[in-house]
Amino acid sequence: MAEKQEGAFVLFVTLGDPTPALSLQIIDTLIDAGADALELGIPFSDPLADGPTIQAATLRAFEAGMTPGHCFEMLAAIRQKHPTMPIGLLMYANLVFSNGIDAFYQRCADAGGDSALIADVPIEESTPFRAAALRHNVAPIFICPPNANDALLREIAFHGRGYTYLLSRAGVTGAEKRAELPLHHLIATLTEYHAAPALQGFGISEPSQVKEAIASGAAGVISGSAIVRIIEQHRHQPEVMLAKLHDFVSRMKAATRG
Repeated sequence: MAEKQEGAFVLFVTLGDPTPALSLQIIDTLIDAGADALELGIPFSDPLADGPTIQAATLRAFEAGMTPGHCFEMLAAIRQKHPTMPIGLLMYANLVFSNGIDAFYQRCADAGGDSALIADVPIEESTPFRAAALRHNVAPIFICPPNANDALLREIAFHGRGYTYLLSRAGVTGAEKRAELPLHHLIATLTEYHAAPALQGFGISEPSQVKEAIASGAAGVISGSAIVRIIEQHRHQPEVMLAKLHDFVSRMKAATRG
């Protein structure tokens, strides 16, 4: 994105929310409206790092019958339709353990996933996950908290690939709470240590926040709860929902262009 002189606008949705068929339409709409990459959540029964908005999306996906197997089928369908779109998966460790770590990353790679972020595995416990990810050419993504010390920043820079998920603030996800911390010092240190490009996430719901993140040195932003709230509010009127999603993404993407 740097050569285009713009930041990356990355979108998170939960696979299968509100239904598998509508979820695929939503993803097509996000891409059509200007998404630069996708983070796709695999529903999990106990999503510790997620705020109420994403938790509700997870419940809707479960109610629609989603399983990890369905998620990989959807990923393969999305990959076939959008061969060049960067696509990451976001999940919890139990889903990775359930059929074996290596088998999970093999499946991720086979379905067309580029990266994987395991929300509840800190970097000091990540060795078997990293090793399996790299074996299958899947980028291991790590979260950088706003209070990260120098040692943690070095670890993230050394082990992370693809991008670095930079938290705007500590706590759970959600557009309910604004992104607030001055992050330029963290980004500068990550850059000094040759970390994967930093994308700022948590609470990104307005174009002004996109501009602030990029001004702080972030390579782009990740927006999730704001998108999922539009899905939740308009899920019974799909045409209205898709139009509102398109408008939101277009406005947010425009803010990445300086």
